[in-house]
Amino acid sequence: MNHHHEHHIASAFRQEFADPHLWWTRAVVVGMAAVAGLVVVGFTWLAETALDLFLHLNGKAWWLPLLWTPACAALIVWLTRRYAVGAAGSGIPQVMATLDPAVAPAQRSLFVSLKLSIAKIGLTAGGMLGGLSLGREGPSVQIAAGVMLFARRWLPRRSTVSAHSLLVAGGAAGIAAAFNTPLAGVMFAIEELSRSPEQRNSGLIVAGIVLAGMMAVSIHGNATHFGVIHPGPIGLPLALPGLLVTLVAGVAGGLFARLLLASARGNPLGKLSAWRHGRPVLFAAVCGLLVAAIGIASHGATFGSGTVATRAMLEGSADVPAAFVGFKYVATWLTVWSGAPAGIFAPSLAIGAGIGHDIALLLHYPHAPALIALGMVGFLAAATQAPLTAFIIVMEMVDGHGMVLSLMACAVVASTVSRVLSEPLYSALAQLQLKRLPATATLATTS
Repeated sequence: MNHHHEHHIASAFRQEFADPHLWWTRAVVVGMAAVAGLVVVGFTWLAETALDLFLHLNGKAWWLPLLWTPACAALIVWLTRRYAVGAAGSGIPQVMATLDPAVAPAQRSLFVSLKLSIAKIGLTAGGMLGGLSLGREGPSVQIAAGVMLFARRWLPRRSTVSAHSLLVAGGAAGIAAAFNTPLAGVMFAIEELSRSPEQRNSGLIVAGIVLAGMMAVSIHGNATHFGVIHPGPIGLPLALPGLLVTLVAGVAGGLFARLLLASARGNPLGKLSAWRHGRPVLFAAVCGLLVAAIGIASHGATFGSGTVATRAMLEGSADVPAAFVGFKYVATWLTVWSGAPAGIFAPSLAIGAGIGHDIALLLHYPHAPALIALGMVGFLAAATQAPLTAFIIVMEMVDGHGMVLSLMACAVVASTVSRVLSEPLYSALAQLQLKRLPATATLATTS
């Protein structure tokens, strides 16, 4: 019995540690995850610099965005449609579409590739330079997945790491590095991307995701994205205002997801959708003009990702305009509808923060940061229907460890409310992406 036991250990040891192919596989996966993390850090810097440049220009002349933003939107949509159709939209649906069993290996490059990652970096940064209302986190998922998928060519032929694992690791690494939140990356991989987790390599994949997140931490420092919040006493006084924020954010986020889906499918206002289909570049310019007008009306608060406004609300500054939620909601919808590559994570956090902020003012609740954090979680969870990812992202971004249970409850309730109002946004958009497959492949999916 004992001899058998020793033999088992020896063979297991050989299997895990003595196989050079296995070590090479690990080195490639972990190395590429680190590279993916660094690429996202570089992309983050580029996008933030582009937005700063836009805000600098906007400061010079208030009317400038009325010319600049529509021109940028039109150029971005023209470039996207001409050279990188797969880079349109958020980027998360593309990664989910690539993971669909109906997609043959040769067709993956329709949705995720190094070329699309490079295009996505330039186009999303261009959107920031134009002052469009978009986030860079969804795009980071597609960018990092493209980098990881590129690693396939260096894996040994009999490697057990599949393209599926690399895509999941890359997508999650994108979230981890974009938000500086390694835990949220792991959660995102489980909740949104990997419908069938592969047991054998799960440890390696998680290591890759965390490492990509650590790349962001090592460069940006371990500071939380929005600083540390002071939520005040977490107890009964928070229960009623907290529930109100959760329900409002749940309904608003669910309707937002429904609106984005309807726009993607061409439902709202039939004539406008036909116009968008027939004259996409002109349509994008008009969307850009409206986004610029909203930005001017909101004194610049709705331009870009909304992170500045979110931080201002958490810090208790009174600079945010009264109608911020409505302005940001419409500006983000128009940006997405224009066809420009755009993520909705950061704008969703800003809209949610605005909901919490408004309800705190309405109810004269003294500890506004607690309601703002709940609004952020609630709206993001409702818009994406990924409650665990939303809860961990916000908890890690505001260092809200004291609010763990209330944030978690808020995410689950808001996501449930949203489920009544809309189907899950990203999986529905992924299905739309799959329509780009050649006709023969589409027949295979439906049969």
